[in-house]
Amino acid sequence: MTPDLRSWLISLTQVDNVELLWAMHCERMADYGFDRLLYGFTRFRTAHSLGDPNDFVILTNHDPSYSDVFIEEGHYSHGPMVKWALDNNGACSWRILGEMAEKGLLTTKERRVMEFNLSKGVKAGYSISFRSVSTRAKGAIALTARAGLTQRDVDLVWDQHGDDIQLINNIVHLKILSLPYTPPNRTLTRRQREALQWVGDGKTTQDIAQIMGLTQATIEKHLRLARDALNVETTAQAVLKAAFQNQMFVLEA
Repeated sequence: MTPDLRSWLISLTQVDNVELLWAMHCERMADYGFDRLLYGFTRFRTAHSLGDPNDFVILTNHDPSYSDVFIEEGHYSHGPMVKWALDNNGACSWRILGEMAEKGLLTTKERRVMEFNLSKGVKAGYSISFRSVSTRAKGAIALTARAGLTQRDVDLVWDQHGDDIQLINNIVHLKILSLPYTPPNRTLTRRQREALQWVGDGKTTQDIAQIMGLTQATIEKHLRLARDALNVETTAQAVLKAAFQNQMFVLEA
């Protein structure tokens, strides 16, 4: 590891918001030739689903004409490298896509995803699947090489810098998990967050009303709005999801 990289990683670990972290990461990966990144993480994976897309942590610098279709229209659920990431840990060259196509191992839907990717210039790159201690959690990142680079070019870059690239991405992934992340339209107000925190501490609605100096009806309203914002049915689920997203028990800016 070079002194420059060591210094950069120290700076990265001191970042306190996802936006700056992601900007730093995109800039660093571009130095290696990966100018388009797509990171995804879910804590709600089941045997048949990755959970509600609205609950995913999604970070990308792809053009919306690509990312909106890939995510919102569900292309990700048939992506060959997404499937690989779900079944494996570590890094993988997109070279295997050509090998799978040659052997006839791709389904019709997987071939359509590949065709869509190629039409958007997503041709060469690497995927990294992050190890998780939970069967319900999974994170991965797709590193797309800039236009003009072939998969052979990318593999040569990986041969030389792959360990550093994987280390950087592992650290960024762990850092993302430690920072507050609010999906669109899921932001909690200060009062909603405070009420949920007291619930998490085991306080009753009556206790919380006395602690916050509000009526019990107002506390119940804050908790209902928090459930609505987090798209859950029970307050216990709201506490869990808010904790997962680091929206609770965090230092105020």
